[in-house]
Amino acid sequence: MADTVASGLGGEKEKETEDKEKGKEKEKQAQDIKTGSEKLNSTPEITETLGFYERKVNQERKRSLSDLSLLRFISTELTRGYFLEHNEAKYTERRERVYTCMRIPRELEKLMLFGFCLCLDAFLYVFTLLPLRAVLALIRLITLPCCGLKANTCPFCKKRQSSSGTRLLQPAQVCDVLKGFIMVICYFMMHYVDYSMMYHLIRGQSVIKLYIIYNMLEVADRLFSSFGQDILDALYWTATEPKEKRRAHIGVIPHFFMAVLYVFLHAILIMVQATTLNVAFNSHNKSLLTIMMSNNFVEIKGSVFKKFEKNNLFQMSNSDIKERFTSYVLLLIVCLRNMEQFSWNPDHLWVLFPDVCMVIASEIAVDVVKHAFITKFNDITADVYSEYRASLAFDLVSSRQKNAYTDYSDSVSRRMGFIPLPLAVILTRVVTSSVKVQGSLAFVCVLLFYLGLITLKVLNSIVLLGKSCLYVKEAKMEEKLFQTPPATTPGKPSNKSKNKFRAPPGIPTNNSLSASITSQPVHQSESTSPLLPNSNSDQFLTTPDAEEKDITQDGSELKHRASNKDLLEIDRFTICGNRID
Repeated sequence: MADTVASGLGGEKEKETEDKEKGKEKEKQAQDIKTGSEKLNSTPEITETLGFYERKVNQERKRSLSDLSLLRFISTELTRGYFLEHNEAKYTERRERVYTCMRIPRELEKLMLFGFCLCLDAFLYVFTLLPLRAVLALIRLITLPCCGLKANTCPFCKKRQSSSGTRLLQPAQVCDVLKGFIMVICYFMMHYVDYSMMYHLIRGQSVIKLYIIYNMLEVADRLFSSFGQDILDALYWTATEPKEKRRAHIGVIPHFFMAVLYVFLHAILIMVQATTLNVAFNSHNKSLLTIMMSNNFVEIKGSVFKKFEKNNLFQMSNSDIKERFTSYVLLLIVCLRNMEQFSWNPDHLWVLFPDVCMVIASEIAVDVVKHAFITKFNDITADVYSEYRASLAFDLVSSRQKNAYTDYSDSVSRRMGFIPLPLAVILTRVVTSSVKVQGSLAFVCVLLFYLGLITLKVLNSIVLLGKSCLYVKEAKMEEKLFQTPPATTPGKPSNKSKNKFRAPPGIPTNNSLSASITSQPVHQSESTSPLLPNSNSDQFLTTPDAEEKDITQDGSELKHRASNKDLLEIDRFTICGNRID
């Protein structure tokens, strides 16, 4: 009896558990159906994008396959929209780049015109004022021994001795005499170079060979210019160095012969360039002239796709100014030689005129395109060319002061790599061989021409000096004019010492805002290593130039320190950013 009751209770419990499990399954199924219906009936919000508004998910799922057709895709592509103001900064920057490229030709040509006038002023100085200054210096040198016995009684001799001290000649007069002797000696040496033989020798070569020769001559011209000014500066300093200092040179005469040899070789190089250009003008199919013009466009490929900073662009601008002025002089030489061969027939000048205009136009076009894309790729504004003009104007204004430490023509040579002496020698040689002076009327014409050159030189100098003062004033560089020039040469650090140290981060140092060419070098014991402030406005103004190694007391680590350079310290052949442009 008890077993039957127990078995009955166990059966009932099993039925109850089965009923509970079935109830749970039904509740789970009902919950799944409920959640599915909620998903179907849910209406999530869709944000406004691409011109479409809120739509329900159930409507999207109920859309038929006919709606997802090619016609609907085309209509969507035709009606979709976008908003440029969501990325306003990006498009504003692109617009400013376009405006900068449009301003580059105007700003560049203003710099080129100013630089061209500077080169013209230095070039005319060699023909006009330099001979007069050299003659005056020689007259003083000749007449000084005659008045030597009466120096104590003659008031003129007393005045000259009080102004010059113990020197027979002023340093500037010594340099003028040396330049005059170099010009005269090289001019007579150029008479031994046969221009006609050189012309026919070059004309007999093939076009490709002449193209290679012309490129080699351009490279050689840069190398001569870089080393030639050093030779001339060494001669000037050796001749004018105070006698109290210990002799550390080989003598004035060896330096003088080195300078004569350099000017002679550089003049021959320029003559070969002019002869090659003359062969290109006189070729029948003009193929050589076309190849030589295409060489200018190769500069775009070699320059545009490189990283440039302000100092590198300043060097390239100076190089372009020098190349443009040299090209104009070479074209003048070609025209003179051709006009001589055709007995100065004016009709032949109009034959040469289209080719001359084509060469000049290609030079201008290449410079504009090159500078426009360099400034675009390196985020350099067009206002940088006004800074370059101010730097060139500063050289002109500083050379007119009483405490000037160099002649203006020499400063132009260092800044742009333009050395007027070889170019003046070859032009004088070509003019004297092309123009025959016979009779008194011809000498009167030569005298009038010389007076015209002097007038042009004086007017050009007055205009340049006025513009330079204006540019220096706009750049706020007047205070630098009254500072003492540095004791070191441009392009090298002004303070180098064997004991290199680094200031701790917590100790303030004596910082200078800019290292100018007119700033006085600071002694190592008075100041620590200079640190220039970094700002967004002048982040390209200075560039690492020379790396110095800091050796610690342990001798275990080497740290590179870069010296920053101002534009006034950058000449044509200063290494900026590990290269020279």
